[in-house]
Amino acid sequence: MRLLAFRFASLLTLLVACALLVAGPADAKTLRFASAFDPQSLDPHALALLYHSRVVTQVHESLVNRDRNFRTEPALAVSWDNPTPTTWRFRLRPNVRFHDGAAFSADDAVFSLQRALMKTSQRANQLRGITGVRKLDALTIEVQLAAPDAVLPEKLWLVGMMSKAWSEKHEVTAPQDFNAKQETFAVRNANGTGPFMVKSYEPDRRAVLVRNPAWWGWAIKGNDGNVTEASYTVIQSDATRMAALASGEVDFVIDPPFQDIARLRNDTRLRSVSTADIGMQYLGFDQARTELEGSGVKGNPFRDLRVRQAVAHAINVPLIIEKVLRGQGTPIGMHLSPLVDGVPTELDRPMAHDLQRARALLREAGYPNGFSVQLDCVNVTFRAAVCQSIAAMLAQVGIKVSFQPHPAATFFPRLTQATTGFFEFGWTPTTDAWTALNSIVRTHDGVGSGTFNGGRYSNSKLDALIDAMRVEPNLAKRRALAADALRLMQAELPLIPLYRRTLTWVMRPNITAVPWPNDILELRWVTIK
Repeated sequence: MRLLAFRFASLLTLLVACALLVAGPADAKTLRFASAFDPQSLDPHALALLYHSRVVTQVHESLVNRDRNFRTEPALAVSWDNPTPTTWRFRLRPNVRFHDGAAFSADDAVFSLQRALMKTSQRANQLRGITGVRKLDALTIEVQLAAPDAVLPEKLWLVGMMSKAWSEKHEVTAPQDFNAKQETFAVRNANGTGPFMVKSYEPDRRAVLVRNPAWWGWAIKGNDGNVTEASYTVIQSDATRMAALASGEVDFVIDPPFQDIARLRNDTRLRSVSTADIGMQYLGFDQARTELEGSGVKGNPFRDLRVRQAVAHAINVPLIIEKVLRGQGTPIGMHLSPLVDGVPTELDRPMAHDLQRARALLREAGYPNGFSVQLDCVNVTFRAAVCQSIAAMLAQVGIKVSFQPHPAATFFPRLTQATTGFFEFGWTPTTDAWTALNSIVRTHDGVGSGTFNGGRYSNSKLDALIDAMRVEPNLAKRRALAADALRLMQAELPLIPLYRRTLTWVMRPNITAVPWPNDILELRWVTIK
């Protein structure tokens, strides 16, 4: 294994040298950007988290991608069609090579999709319904489905393509089991086809990416970025992250603290860009266990709709946005953003802050004195502050909350394994409603649905609507099904929708970037003057 790693490192060094020769020393442009979050792994199928995608998608391409306006565009597949109701054919891009020089082919695409469907893959949830993938010729694959799926290409976004030979060589033919803290070669090493290659990755510290001079996409109009090296640094402390920007240690901050945004926008030494967030934040509940651990009462209060409604009425979301997010957010009443197809804006009515109503609902549910519960959150500054505010607000109606922050590496396994009783989390969907709903509220089945249903909520009517969306070929009918699912979720509150952030990036004035509503910085479009 050490010999193989050495050979790969040597080849990568050669490719990096070639990249610098192509760019020329005078043209070398290094981007030093910082975030509070570590990608956790370089395995493209092990995780389905925003912080993971920020790095991995620069290296591992999918069959489809998105353009500057966030619309689906061809990537490693140049075209696709639906010859029968239950088959899709994808014609692959010719003359594409992995970072180690091997040619990308149908064998790699078949292998990658089959790998992404495995049990340890967090991408399996968006591929539900695929029954098989086969090679038709060197640059054509066919995907077989259990039932029609009119939007399958959309679901292949973020499903990275891997080299079959490289994966076999390094014994990573199955995705890393992230929840079991498995260590594999693919956790710290990568061999994609994308515009950037991994030079080094030190977990919780830094990932260094270098330009891939052989990337097919540099010849496409619009891919005009000039970054030759990108150093992604993890700086969890807000103050330290901003101090690094002020001192010149970093050039770009993806997640500036909310309390600094107004000041940063007026700082002539910096430039900021903002956009609406397609993602949102929620509160979730354990709704599977008959007893809520540490509650001090019999039963599980969260299984009662009136208790979930009481929690929603007790939380003053506008006040949280004003005081914690400094106005950089929007209260929400829907479980999906209006940027998602099929989401009716008229449903976006937040529940009113009403302590009297909350107390009355708790009395009706049989909990006049409230109960106790632990609230699990990610230990990032603004999210921890939001959780602390929620704990104080719930105390006003008798719900005694002990706030427990966790590093991302321990929080997300608790979420996916449903070992938390009460939790705050965020979800960034694609523009298709099915993928999000299938991931966060459909009944968990262990084979792709409900992967992030941390409360193990289960509703057969909602499942039927979600499943019908997946196979409905008529776009108007799919939108109607999405609206019906969202109405049912508003009535049942499997999750409490809290807010959508206003996304802001801060950078030096000589840098230009394209803001996407999912908070991912595409390095292929970054230019440094």
